[in-house]
Amino acid sequence: MNRLKLYLDENKENELHPSEIANILRDLNEKSFSDAIQLIPKDIIGDIALILPDRYFGEIIESLDIKELGKAISELESDDQTDFMQELQEHNEQVASDVFETLDKEDQIDIIRLQNYDEDHAGSYMQTEVFTAVKNEVVKDVVSRFAKLKKSNELENVHTLFITSKEKTLRYSIGLEDLLIFDFSKTLHENIKESNESFEPITARDTDDISAVVHAFEEYDLSVMPIINNKNMLLGRITSDDIYDIISEQATEQMYHLAGVDDEAEEDEEVLRVGKKRASWLGLNLLTAILASLVIGLFSDTLESIVALAILMPIVASMGGNAGTQTLTVVVRQLALGDISQNDATRIIKKELAISLLNGILFAIIIGIIASYWFDNGILLGIVIALSMLINLIMAGFFGATIPLLLKKMDVDPAIGSTVILTTVTDIVGFFSFLGLATIILL
Repeated sequence: MNRLKLYLDENKENELHPSEIANILRDLNEKSFSDAIQLIPKDIIGDIALILPDRYFGEIIESLDIKELGKAISELESDDQTDFMQELQEHNEQVASDVFETLDKEDQIDIIRLQNYDEDHAGSYMQTEVFTAVKNEVVKDVVSRFAKLKKSNELENVHTLFITSKEKTLRYSIGLEDLLIFDFSKTLHENIKESNESFEPITARDTDDISAVVHAFEEYDLSVMPIINNKNMLLGRITSDDIYDIISEQATEQMYHLAGVDDEAEEDEEVLRVGKKRASWLGLNLLTAILASLVIGLFSDTLESIVALAILMPIVASMGGNAGTQTLTVVVRQLALGDISQNDATRIIKKELAISLLNGILFAIIIGIIASYWFDNGILLGIVIALSMLINLIMAGFFGATIPLLLKKMDVDPAIGSTVILTTVTDIVGFFSFLGLATIILL
């Protein structure tokens, strides 16, 4: 609390940074947190609420009245306004309705428009605030207008001028640094015609999948992208900071899915709800473990006659599981980044099979030698575990590559369920090959 007061006092004359305040708030207990919210200027409280983890959102809402919440939302950009209202509706619909009524008509229209998009559409991530000019405007007038808007804080994070026709159809996209070297006495169109550069914009439709937009940002190293409709009319923009957030969210979601965890549920503070979500995956894991145990049960006589098999058996399954997870993680991540095209399946599978074969031979030799010296009649036992290790690592590489590729082809998130399927395959193949070979060779 004292740290927050000190920070606010030291920065009275400067712009307060929401991230710094959010970091301070994270360290406060519940009582101090509520008191601290009252100290923070309401024009930045909206930014702070969106930076903090979801579990803090309710406390912030309960610490502010309707008028203060309306003020906080009105200071946000349109995409952040929509996110804030969405969270507010989930927290308390009545409060959200009351706050919505306090907003300007223009803000209300923007929020409703953005909420109407599907969550994976580019339109749901765009900001409607854009700096535009028509092509016949004189450059000095455009610069003068930009300066006025900037001084009045009506524009934020603007680095690009979008040039449209009178009908709002997007024609060109010009960085402000390029605008400054134009002839100020001429029109934008005249300057563009005399320039040797191309100002054709890289665009996305409002209904395009956001993953394609993320890929375009990475491919073309963009800082901003205009969003248009099917008539090429400019609707808004997506900026690089939004893309960073999307990439971070997708990476987190992917990591959680690979571990069989629901990313949205994990944000919930209700232990019972989170426990139920995790239990569903653990239940599936239990079923797959039973399948592996049934395979072991088929060779109970072999295990009883050769105790060494029970000691060595987990090694085969563990190595197969780890090798498969390596392949799975690489393929899932490359799919997410768009590094694997539709025609790449054969190449990926061949590559992973080659890697698995090399590692399989290496570790088959190592474990075969160890087993030979470890147990009586070890030479045959070494051959058994070496062959089993080779088979399981090859199969782990094959299924580690094919499972996510197949799921992707079926329009299923490759991260969901891949680990459970792969673990089942490597356990069953590992146990079956090891005990089956032992039955044939040793008995």
